[in-house]
Amino acid sequence: MTALPNRPARIALVSFPGVRAFDVSVITEVWGVDRTDRGVPAFDLRRTAADPAPIPLRGGLSLTPDRTLTWLSRSDLIVVPGLDDHLAPAPAAVLEALRRAHTRGIPIAALCGGAFTLAQAGLLDGRQAVTHWNLTDLLHTHHPQVTVVPDALFLHDGNIWTSAGTAAGIDLCLHLVRITHGAEAAATIARSMVTAPFRTGTQAQFIEHPTPQSGRDADTLASVRAHALAQLAEPHTVATLAARAGMSARTFARHFQATTGTTPLRWLITQRIAAAQKLLERTDLPLPEVARRTGFGSEITMRQHFAAHLSTSPRGYRTAFRDGGARPEVDTTRTDP
Repeated sequence: MTALPNRPARIALVSFPGVRAFDVSVITEVWGVDRTDRGVPAFDLRRTAADPAPIPLRGGLSLTPDRTLTWLSRSDLIVVPGLDDHLAPAPAAVLEALRRAHTRGIPIAALCGGAFTLAQAGLLDGRQAVTHWNLTDLLHTHHPQVTVVPDALFLHDGNIWTSAGTAAGIDLCLHLVRITHGAEAAATIARSMVTAPFRTGTQAQFIEHPTPQSGRDADTLASVRAHALAQLAEPHTVATLAARAGMSARTFARHFQATTGTTPLRWLITQRIAAAQKLLERTDLPLPEVARRTGFGSEITMRQHFAAHLSTSPRGYRTAFRDGGARPEVDTTRTDP
């Protein structure tokens, strides 16, 4: 399978009547704002459509295309917004252009209900895909050839990416920046958008009980997370974090997952990887020191987690994102860990 290309700079936003204004705005905010003065690479975002006529969007808005669909073949990455009506047929020209681009090996990402557009084009046949939790049954019913994953923020199968609803679209866009241009570029964009810089694809998209029973518990869990981030080098365990929260390990783990949608150890590993990425990008620290400062303890352990989560090594990551080499190989046959 073809991975995302080196340093994708040409981003194609696919537009047609019925695409969601929110998703168009997310794509534009991530790739359409010039942040080169803050170290973010220059992106060339183009709004593509079958013809140059303005496209009406919900809420009295409109989108004016600046390229036709033929530009998809020149792009490095194609992003498809979600839809207002998920069962409305997409224009035949759009579906054909997506098929041609996919045949050429160009990566394609769909936000939320954009998975329905890819399914109409036949690009999700025999693949795993995710969409908004409230649309999973609808996608499965109308496109039974798609393996719909019910509980993930985003995932990829081959060189096709799909995401859950609304905020998960932001997560996927930032993730695509992160794996191609580095954690610092993604974090800079996230800071300017005032959004979370890193959520993993397998984090639950829907949490039945988003807050603990009391405000005190919520404050305690937030305080424990802040402590763990400030002391990443320490050998934290569920037991030590629970003790700091004044809870039993079982109660702490239950409240933590109810609040964040992930387990304490998975959250901790994610934060350690993100911290290691930044040190690898920003500093010349030896790899054992990076491992020590981020709590992995040893270079071997850090290397194992990088392989499992990023499909590359710390040394390969540093070469790609700090020294300007080719980006690390990404295993596109598996979903995001």
